[in-house]
Amino acid sequence: MAAAQEKRLAIIGAGSSGLTACKHALAKGFRPVVFEAADAVGGVWARTLACTRLQSPAEAYRFSDFPWPPEVRPEEFPRSDQVAAYMAAYARQFGVVDCVRFGSKVLGAEYVGASEAEVAAWEQWSGNGEAFGDGTGVWHLTVQHGETEETQKYEFDFLIICLGRYGIAKVPTFPQGRGPEVFQGQVLHSMDYSRMPHADAHELIRGKRVVVVGSGKSGMDTVAQCARANGSKYPCTMVYRSANWMVDPNLAWGAFFKKMIGSRLAELMVHKPGEGFALSLLATVLTPMRWLMAKLAETYYRELMPMRKHGMAPGYNLSESMLLGWRIGLLPDRFYDMVEQGGIVLRRCDSFGFCADGLELDDGTGERVGADVVILATGFDDERLLTSVFVSPWFREIIVPKPSHTMLPLYRHCVHPRIPQMAVVCYVESAASIYPYEMMAKWVAHLLDGVVRLPSVAAMEENVAEWERWGRWAKRRSGAFFVKSCIAAVTTWYSDQLCRDMGRNPRRKRRGLLADWLQPYGPSDYAGIQ
Repeated sequence: MAAAQEKRLAIIGAGSSGLTACKHALAKGFRPVVFEAADAVGGVWARTLACTRLQSPAEAYRFSDFPWPPEVRPEEFPRSDQVAAYMAAYARQFGVVDCVRFGSKVLGAEYVGASEAEVAAWEQWSGNGEAFGDGTGVWHLTVQHGETEETQKYEFDFLIICLGRYGIAKVPTFPQGRGPEVFQGQVLHSMDYSRMPHADAHELIRGKRVVVVGSGKSGMDTVAQCARANGSKYPCTMVYRSANWMVDPNLAWGAFFKKMIGSRLAELMVHKPGEGFALSLLATVLTPMRWLMAKLAETYYRELMPMRKHGMAPGYNLSESMLLGWRIGLLPDRFYDMVEQGGIVLRRCDSFGFCADGLELDDGTGERVGADVVILATGFDDERLLTSVFVSPWFREIIVPKPSHTMLPLYRHCVHPRIPQMAVVCYVESAASIYPYEMMAKWVAHLLDGVVRLPSVAAMEENVAEWERWGRWAKRRSGAFFVKSCIAAVTTWYSDQLCRDMGRNPRRKRRGLLADWLQPYGPSDYAGIQ
């Protein structure tokens, strides 16, 4: 404990990953400093639309040793304010909030110690395979506090990046004369809209003709919120290129979710990185069973939801998109009712441009959609968010290689073999990301404590390549609908690897072998790992 207290540990971000990284570092005797640019913990949940709900059931979206408190006891799919309250309660319970410096934006992180040439030649991570190296290397962080332009420099022995994937908006480019500059109304990204105070967001859209571009989750939520605010008097138009799998939460979604994703038996039906010949053969043999289960669910959803009627039927099947690519979400309450009642207008086209009073659709008709406000729900530049942290061009280049791969080149999805004294706890996509985030945080805490022993740099890079090969296979099988660093299909397989590294039994069920294979795995199964 005394040695841990002497080490200086920095964490960037106080979202779900930053909170659990801090909690488990505290449990090992460290005293981290958490830099958070916003004024509250919870990441995106502290600043999102009032109508946004979780995409996974509450029982799956929780920390292993912290059930949902009675005062924020949610329904099956909690609202954004309930999730934010849960995050804040977790931070208070484990003393995390005392470590957070709010209003502190990290502008740059620079490794100072061995030269880049020396680092590139190391055969062991950080020079000797230890979390803190030989004690001579440090990270220099440049931090801006508050809204002033003044910055302050800090020095730390280890850095944990917990920035998430949703901090930089991705905005499309337009030909000259067809961009937002010709539009006489207001244009903003859904990220900026969701971060507005709820009263200001409501005032922005009230009594306005609003067009939302994009059919992902943020686009759907924004359209639904506008429709509820204005009804059919000022309908909200959603302009989209293709439809996604968005299912009604009132249908039998939860049971399907658990059976298709959560159990070891389900994972036998998909190939896994480094699985060996026997498991590979078994996955191949069981592939038809996985396809049949998903096809039944797909038929169920297509029949009970009016997707085809309104041109919202996805052009790809549910099996690969869900199990491998995780391109699926929950439909806002009464979404199709609002379409039927005229509060939502759907317009599908391949591309569009701005004009003075709205958008001009490139659908062959030259149709124009009048608008006072255009909200671009066009995604996030998650790679730039991560690379922007580093001062070193070389570190920026190797953390997100070009051309872009299907996986970040991180060993155990946490540490880069060539970037010393640093971990990433935020960059995987899963059914309920809070669950693998916490496992990653536990693994990093054990690394800091000297329990986890890393192999050679060469062995780490071979493991990274193994996951990359699997990711490319998953991307091919999912029809290119694979989300980068998505482990939704192999979450338990991944957790098993982390458990073995930490010297823990990966078989976490207490009711025997049958339960271990058939019962869904979830956060509570790992509560005993501290």
